[in-house]
This record gives sequence, C-alpha cells and structure tokens, in this order.
Amino acid sequence: MLKVGEKAAEFCLPNQDEEEVCLRDLQGSWIVLYFYPKDNTPGCTTQACAFTEALPDFSELGASILGVSPDSPKKHRNFIEKKDLKITLLSDEEKELCQAYGVWQLKKFMGREYMGVVRSTFVIDPDGRIAAVWEKVRVKGHVEAVKEKLQELQD
Repeated sequence: MLKVGEKAAEFCLPNQDEEEVCLRDLQGSWIVLYFYPKDNTPGCTTQACAFTEALPDFSELGASILGVSPDSPKKHRNFIEKKDLKITLLSDEEKELCQAYGVWQLKKFMGREYMGVVRSTFVIDPDGRIAAVWEKVRVKGHVEAVKEKLQELQD
C-alpha cells in the first residue's frame, strides 16, 4: 500500500459518464481518493452518501472526492441516480489502480478467501504526493476524520 510522502500513482479512468478522469488534470488541488468494494452494498452506500453530504465542506477546502471500485461506469451511473450521489465515481474494471495503491488484497469472509478491494482512503496533496492514508476503513465517522485531517494538513 502506498505510504504518506510517496508519489501518488498516476491514473486515467472512466467516470460514471464514461469521461476520462486523470490525476495529471487534477494536480494543484487536494484529492480525496477512496476505494470501496461494490456499488449498492450497505457499507459502500453509507460511505458514498456521507461523502456526498460533506461535499460542500470538502469543496470549501478545495478538495475533489473520487470514489473507485471495480464496477463498470454503467453500474456507477445507476448507483449515483439511485442514491442521488453528487461525487465522482471511477471505474477500475481491470483493477490496475487498486493494485497500484495496494488495496486489491486477499480477504476472508465466512471462512472463504477471495481477492477484493480493502476499503481505503488516500488524501493526495496539490504536489501529487500522498498526504494521509486510512487502511481497512470503518465507515462510521470516517468522512469526518478525513475532513479533519484535510483541515489539519492545510493549516
């Protein structure tokens, strides 16, 4: 997994509207890049709704919020419309970005092992470096923690 101080891994991925979003186009601003397992699941829905609710606060701090999962742009569009989300969701169907950030890992659930996305969040600074990392995120209170950390980094 990428660590604080390291250069953020480059990416160009399609969003929910199949428009390409690239890290290089966002340089010079703060980015909250969060990885989640799957659209329309309870934890992922709670997290996406919490980020949507806090979007004005993040905008005031000059930060973009990008959610990433292996779901297709079409699934992201459906998720956004169903839950009235205001954040941008990126589709990493090949799981290349998940691997670059080290969040594609072996997981265990009910005695079964499988590869999947470990819920994680990275704050990328305007210079394109990792400024903060949360691994194995617990959804409750997470968005507040990210917002507080972002304010602290900017002070």
